[in-house]
Amino acid sequence: MKPHILVVDDEANIRELLGQFLTDCGYRLTAVASATEALQAVQQAPPDLIISDLQLEDADGLEMIGQLKAVLPDTPVILLTGVLFDPAVVSDSLNGRIACYLPKTSPLAQILATVRRLLG
Repeated sequence: MKPHILVVDDEANIRELLGQFLTDCGYRLTAVASATEALQAVQQAPPDLIISDLQLEDADGLEMIGQLKAVLPDTPVILLTGVLFDPAVVSDSLNGRIACYLPKTSPLAQILATVRRLLG
């Protein structure tokens, strides 16, 4: 069975772009626009990997990630955000909650390489 990825982003174009790209690369994908939808989605079909934005319209992305990790503690999370941070600061402050941080401007090839690395 294909690995399942959950994408959480309130920007429709990001969900569509990642959805099409990752589906074309052989992954099953669920894309949702809110923290509420994400929490429902993990109950219905637990993903193998979560890709989430930091700033969501209905919730703080870090709070949502904490809630998702409470349900799925071993599921890796990629924080994909337009908010630019120093990667070392992100790694230190979010250690244990996210597997890695990528800016939304990252090339699709880099996102795919990260997904492949985290899924084995």
